[in-house]
Amino acid sequence: MAKKVLICDDKPYVLESVGFVAREEGYDVVTAENGEDALRMARAEMPDLIFLDIMMPAKSGFQVCRELKSDPATRGIYIILLTAMGQERDEQEGLQCGAEEYMTKPFSPRGLRKKLHQLLD
Repeated sequence: MAKKVLICDDKPYVLESVGFVAREEGYDVVTAENGEDALRMARAEMPDLIFLDIMMPAKSGFQVCRELKSDPATRGIYIILLTAMGQERDEQEGLQCGAEEYMTKPFSPRGLRKKLHQLLD
């Protein structure tokens, strides 16, 4: 059974580009365009990996990450914050709220492929 990746971003081109790379590598992809949908999709789909933007409508990626990591049912999901926010304090906050990794946009498709296989294979 294919591993599942949830991509959460309010920018359609990010959903499209990250989704394309993940699908091309054989993973199932689900998407969410705001923080509320991200929480709902994470709980319904139980993905193996979440790419989570920080600046989103409804709830920020930081809030979503905290909620998922504080819930025993979703605590084990691997979360990568994928964001344009490259300040060190943003990265520290992201790791403090429970994210396993912090990646900044723009990202390289090759790096994304490598990361997917490293975490999911």
